[in-house]
Amino acid sequence: QVQLVESGGGLVQPGGSLRLSCAASGSIGSISVMGWYRQSPGKQRELVATITSSRTTNYADSVKGRFTISKDSAKNTVDLQINNLNAEDTAVYYCYAQIRPRFSSLYDSYWGQGTQVTVSS
Repeated sequence: QVQLVESGGGLVQPGGSLRLSCAASGSIGSISVMGWYRQSPGKQRELVATITSSRTTNYADSVKGRFTISKDSAKNTVDLQINNLNAEDTAVYYCYAQIRPRFSSLYDSYWGQGTQVTVSS
């Protein structure tokens, strides 16, 4: 069984910073992609940033220049450094990964439980 567990959310003032972390654990064979999505009330879940096993990154236009995704392949973790936060960044942030479980030949999508980020003065 594979699990993703996020940490690092919270309340921050506009212009502030946060660092989100996500750790994948369990019966992991390999990970092809890790990333972050977010969902605000009344909106669909949207991509924030992803990073592949070869460290190719992809960002939503709305976060380019403010968010930085990084990963530690040895620890199966992915971090999201969020700077210059604004009210539009308020959302539940979900960790995402495409993982091939051990003893399987197929990749599947996994999600964390989400961590709340609230930007407010």
